[in-house]
Amino acid sequence: MKRVLVVGATSAIAEAVAREFAARGDALYLAGRSIERLQAIAADLKVRGASTAAFGGFDARETHEVVALVERATQALGGLDTVLIAHGTLSNQQECERSIPKMLEEFATNAGSVMVLCTEVANQFEAQGHGTIAVISSVAGDRGRQSNYVYGAAKATVTAFTSGLRQRLHSKGVKVITIKPGFVDTPMTAAFKKGALWATAPSVAKSIVRAIDRGSHVVYVPGFWRLIMFVIRSIPETIFQKLKL
Repeated sequence: MKRVLVVGATSAIAEAVAREFAARGDALYLAGRSIERLQAIAADLKVRGASTAAFGGFDARETHEVVALVERATQALGGLDTVLIAHGTLSNQQECERSIPKMLEEFATNAGSVMVLCTEVANQFEAQGHGTIAVISSVAGDRGRQSNYVYGAAKATVTAFTSGLRQRLHSKGVKVITIKPGFVDTPMTAAFKKGALWATAPSVAKSIVRAIDRGSHVVYVPGFWRLIMFVIRSIPETIFQKLKL
């Protein structure tokens, strides 16, 4: 049985992952900003089979609360061996271009707060000699594009940070998984026109749980995004800068 802390548990992907864990009887602690939503999700997870479905309010932007969050989750579950970090915002690129404070806020939410969480959990897992940290990054971090380069820069930071963390913890019995979803149909992307490259939250969740079970390193979800991003990264800069991406 896994004892799992899910940060950003009210997001569509995180909720779908929690359902996968609940169906096999794992113990869950849900963290997020909306207590009402957390309560509803926890009740649903109990019905689905979760051995424990505890929850607590947490705003990732309040980084001073991280230590207390990890302590609460550890106490509620009687230990902790898996953490899914799934919180974040889909930055409005135009707003970030017009407002430096907005740009810094988005970067802090999507990169800085993730780094703080990873560091606290990594130290606990290193001390206990085991654990898995799964972090949702994005294919957007593989190459900056004019349409979302603030968001992409934050995700690139997350990808680089988790790469270094994975190397640091390799000999300590701790696994670090970087998850790179492509386009996912969720409430956060409701305004976007959908097409063949779009995946659903439940299908993405299955891939994430499978990656956690296997102890994978870097996972593109769905898998075809690995090839797509390889091609995009391979475009020469002189050509890439002229593209409308």
